[in-house]
Amino acid sequence: MASRCQFWLPKKNRFCAVAPINDSKFCGNHSSRADGEMVPCPVDPSHFVLRENLEGHVKRCPLLKQTQSLAVQPFYQKGINAGEEDLLSSEESDSGLSDCISSEMKRNIVYGMSGPQFHRLLGKIRALHDLICKDIQDSYKIKEACNMWIKGEIDRKIPFQEKHVLQQASILGNMEEFGMLRNYDGGEQCEGERSDGNKANVVPAVVEFGAGRGYLTQMLADCYGIKRVFLVERKSYKLKADRSLRQKESLILERLRIDIEDLNLNAVEALRHNSYLAIGKHLCGPATDLALRCCLTKQSYLADTEQCRDKPKLSGLAIATCCHHLCQWKHYTNKRYLLELGITKEEFLAITWFTSWAVDASHSEDISDVSDSKTYLQYSENEGDQMNGSTVDDIVKDMNTVERAVLGFMCKEIIDMGRLMWLKEYGLESQLVKYVPSTISPENHLLIAKCRNFCAT
Repeated sequence: MASRCQFWLPKKNRFCAVAPINDSKFCGNHSSRADGEMVPCPVDPSHFVLRENLEGHVKRCPLLKQTQSLAVQPFYQKGINAGEEDLLSSEESDSGLSDCISSEMKRNIVYGMSGPQFHRLLGKIRALHDLICKDIQDSYKIKEACNMWIKGEIDRKIPFQEKHVLQQASILGNMEEFGMLRNYDGGEQCEGERSDGNKANVVPAVVEFGAGRGYLTQMLADCYGIKRVFLVERKSYKLKADRSLRQKESLILERLRIDIEDLNLNAVEALRHNSYLAIGKHLCGPATDLALRCCLTKQSYLADTEQCRDKPKLSGLAIATCCHHLCQWKHYTNKRYLLELGITKEEFLAITWFTSWAVDASHSEDISDVSDSKTYLQYSENEGDQMNGSTVDDIVKDMNTVERAVLGFMCKEIIDMGRLMWLKEYGLESQLVKYVPSTISPENHLLIAKCRNFCAT
């Protein structure tokens, strides 16, 4: 008899470690599953159950109550920020690609190319990067307001990791430098338009997307005196900043446990009539696109009707992007921009897959500045045609880690530049900057924008 259960756990890539029971090959947990079909739970697809037990499980799934409670909230609107599979030619529409493409499917797209096709794609990426990614500046800003965190003069019960503190401080420093944040201690909470028209002391609310434990908002409240905050996060976390935030007498905190994809921000009652700042640190993959679309819709931002005047009004945003390899064509905000530049849906998916190479190399030195890397990816048309006998696997093996990392950073910047152009289409004053050196974090790009008539000072 086997010394351990023979049930294979795909996510852990190993067999179950529990001892089998009686004469079975499986432990008690898995003996009934060995020959059964496992299907995702319709309430929460992150876990699986036996098909034969599905009907009973749905009635008692631990997340059922939470899902039902969320569905009756006025700000819940399924898929409101998801985007659409639009702007495709009939040929692309028939490509058979689904809305959500896994990393394995993206890899298959790349490795399904011929050698010349792969070379031409690298050449297109290089040319496109040279064309649109010229003005991405280093902007590592640590302001005096954040000294209490930088020096560790905070409640010792608050988790303190230097690399995260430096990132948070630079995000806030860039917001201050950009004129969308200042110290609001003593300011008035925004509740619609002030009769005298003076907005100098009006304190905007803050909506943190993908808030996690909420420590970016914690620093913002400690250092800048924000009075009303909304933390948007779909997961539950331990060691949250909520307890510390709620101890601030003048601060009003509301945590919205919801997927950004389903959040109708206009329907959040406590945010009505308020101006707000949108922030996010390391919004993974499509979460950045979902958050941008959540804040900016033509109905809520451009319309000047009586119906829209009581809606929340975006004053500015600062979002640190992350995990571009998870991006999806459906969710991406600026498909039209990429299509006009000659990037197809399949090429976009390949570009997102290349972004994972940005973390291949050692980051003891800052290699995220690809503007001077003129020797990389310069493959001529003739050279590509001579590679008819080469496979993508052969070509990739000939690329060293620095070359792959440079390509990854180029692809990240192309994706983020499309988002920046989308913000500019709405008339926002916008920048894409590198807010920390890659030695602190290789995920170091920050989208920052504000309404042109907004000034925090």
